[in-house]
Amino acid sequence: MKPIYNLGTALSILIIACACSKSPKSTTADQLPVSTEPVKTEVGFWLTKGDQSTLLKKQNIALNFSATTNSNPIIEVDPTTTFQTIDGFGYTLTGGSASLINALPTADKDKLINELFGASDDAIGVSYLRISIGASDLSATPFTYNDLPDGETDEALARFSLAKEQADLIPVLKKIVAVNPSIKILGSPWSAPTWMKTNKSFIGGSLKPEYYQTYAKYLVKYIQAMKAEGIIIDAITPQNEPLHPGNNPSMYMEALDQANFIKTALGPIFQSAGITTKIIVYDHNADKPEYPITILNDTEAKKYVDGSAFHLYAGSISALTQVHNAHPDKNVYFTEQWVGGPGNFSEDLKWHVSTLIVGATRNWSRNVLEWNLAADPNYNPHTDKGGCTTCLGAITIAPAVSRNVAYYVIAHASKFVKPGSVRIASNIIGNLQNVAFKTPDGKNVLVVCNNNNDATVFNIKYNGKIVTSTLEKGAVATYVW
Repeated sequence: MKPIYNLGTALSILIIACACSKSPKSTTADQLPVSTEPVKTEVGFWLTKGDQSTLLKKQNIALNFSATTNSNPIIEVDPTTTFQTIDGFGYTLTGGSASLINALPTADKDKLINELFGASDDAIGVSYLRISIGASDLSATPFTYNDLPDGETDEALARFSLAKEQADLIPVLKKIVAVNPSIKILGSPWSAPTWMKTNKSFIGGSLKPEYYQTYAKYLVKYIQAMKAEGIIIDAITPQNEPLHPGNNPSMYMEALDQANFIKTALGPIFQSAGITTKIIVYDHNADKPEYPITILNDTEAKKYVDGSAFHLYAGSISALTQVHNAHPDKNVYFTEQWVGGPGNFSEDLKWHVSTLIVGATRNWSRNVLEWNLAADPNYNPHTDKGGCTTCLGAITIAPAVSRNVAYYVIAHASKFVKPGSVRIASNIIGNLQNVAFKTPDGKNVLVVCNNNNDATVFNIKYNGKIVTSTLEKGAVATYVW
């Protein structure tokens, strides 16, 4: 990861909204009503404010549908028009994230994992994880699963080993899978073993064509070894950020090279080994949609490919639709976006909700993943000479756990929009950016981001009736009915 971004069975409905208006003065506990009796409401309402005075808290407010009319802007949800299925929302469980989580006392670790991945009322229901195949730049040191002394090779992969993951990543993943057995896991390599590369270095270099078959078998061994640990790899990308050779580790891979690797080695070898793990191409910035399109235009490569993955450190989120339109039979994924530390909670909340939770899914993405799940207060651990030094985790472990903006960005979707949900139609009016979903249990989901500069009153319309709500500047809300 190389950050360059600056910045019913009544039918039920769920809505996530991000708004921008002036926040009122805070209310002290002494000023709150004494009664906590829940109001009767058709719509549940969870709220996060940009000033952090309210964080993913359910509001005791009556919101009921009515046939009355008013002049407020209207977002109408149409569940009869459907788009892509949603696989989930989550983060990258980097090696560093796993190390920090695994170092927690057992009771604290179990509590955190249940909070992140569980289905209880106080959990956020993370349903999709990305992990690195070998080290990422947010591991303490670079490594692969077949590191050898200089000058040696191992084409039989006799020395392949997941031993380095047994300390932290695998134990943490086993706990996560125990809490959420259906979680989807995407594996991405930052580098092939250095002896397979043109420069024999963790940083940069390319995969030698004479090792295409060997590297494909290496990835098969990885998937099989993880399965033996009870960890199912749902999908892999052949290379993280293939056009960025400056990370430590990293590896350069042009589109034609990735197409050749897939059609001559990875695809056929997966097929012959009975591997059903999806192959997802590209896994880099939205400024180069021609990269995945080039691969998908190759019919021999395309037959092995499930879809394309994107980051947004450059380009426009609309590039995902460009790739979808070029190959509508293939899926689109959003697999990484960092928050640069120390961050600006209010601005980061608005940007990430409107651009990713709303923007990526409106542009056909089946998932939304923020970058690293955890870091310490100094953005450690990371590799030297190319590791990210300012990547703010969704949580900070110091060793007490604190929750940062990416935690709430994902939580406002993951807690409510479960895997198997389908995106449905909703209109965009003015600065009320939004996206809608229908969940497997009959709920409908609408995510709204109000980018006005003042408080905005708006209606949500469904089945000819409306409910009216007001959101403050910088607020994100999830409505459920």
